[in-house]
Amino acid sequence: MALFKRADLREQGFTDEQIDYIMTQSQKVLTEYTANTTVADQIAKAVKEAKDNIPAPQKVEESEEYKTLVRENSKLKTLNTATFDVVKKPYRDMVWDRLDHGEKHKDYAEQLTELAQTMPDIFEKPAQEDAEQAEGDKKPKPQFASGDKGSMPTGDKKPSFGDAWGFVPKTQN
Repeated sequence: MALFKRADLREQGFTDEQIDYIMTQSQKVLTEYTANTTVADQIAKAVKEAKDNIPAPQKVEESEEYKTLVRENSKLKTLNTATFDVVKKPYRDMVWDRLDHGEKHKDYAEQLTELAQTMPDIFEKPAQEDAEQAEGDKKPKPQFASGDKGSMPTGDKKPSFGDAWGFVPKTQN
């Protein structure tokens, strides 16, 4: 943007050489003024804001997402150990939520034993109880039908089906 118009300067009596000189000098002043004040200040301000707003790099291990994944992985590994075989599979997550997982918690096997006393339905029966129950099963059970003794008829003995119905197989010649 020029400070002067060429037509206005001609009306004042300036020559074309003088008008060119005035226009060139006024343009230099405007360019230097704009660059030194407005643009330079804006650039400096933008650079400062950018530096101030850059967040400090965060380690992955410190993020909440990572910590959640580590806890879930630990839970899954622990639930698939032999310690948790005593819990029926559909109830393992529920049992996990009821256990103490603090830094100084009791052993999981001990906690499961205590929990099995209050909620026996969600735990598998121990092998000793199965053995005791098997011994109790040796008592004779009542039968409501005769036992199956013998085998299926073979048809080799007389009288056979052919004898009863008069069926005589054809002989091939």
